[in-house]
Amino acid sequence: MVARDYGQYDGITRGLELVGERWALLIVRDLLVGPRRYGELAAGLPRIPSNILAARLKELQAADVIRRLPRSRVVVYELTPYGRELEPVVLALGAWGFKALGDPRDEQIITPDAMTMSLRTAFRPSVAADLPATAYATRVDSTELLIRVDGPVLDVTRGEGPVDFAFATDAGIRRLISGELAPDRAIACGVVQVLHGPGELLHRFATTFHLAA
Repeated sequence: MVARDYGQYDGITRGLELVGERWALLIVRDLLVGPRRYGELAAGLPRIPSNILAARLKELQAADVIRRLPRSRVVVYELTPYGRELEPVVLALGAWGFKALGDPRDEQIITPDAMTMSLRTAFRPSVAADLPATAYATRVDSTELLIRVDGPVLDVTRGEGPVDFAFATDAGIRRLISGELAPDRAIACGVVQVLHGPGELLHRFATTFHLAA
């Protein structure tokens, strides 16, 4: 059984029946970053009612998109191989939605998993392949991420470690990634605050992570 039956027979319809309910793709988005406990999913989606989160998890399990596994005496949710096939779909949707992303409303937040997937969406592996390996640390509002780029390989994690360049920013990072603000201008107007390393490395970051608005 699916949560909604559109009464049509094609792949797009079936896909929407499986993951088209409200919150479902955001759960998938966060699980693309890594396995999560129920409480971690709830914390990453602070506006989701607990009964809706429970319902969506059951629906996604029934559709073989996610699975529930015991791990280190706790239960975690993770994507199945079938669920992981949604990654290019989620990234493409993120790139498409970025074009309509204006300034945030006061009540909107940036979560670590959302920021991680935004970086994966904007990452240009073919460009990064020709640049030196670089480690960045960024603080976006209260979100702190360690970003390692080694050729065409991107690794984004939470935590600390040695980096070449560290900076703080906010939702204004959208203007840097879109090319609306040049790196030098982003620093000058306060959208980016350099915390460590040469400011020139912000140019490398902006070259590596770019989405057309």
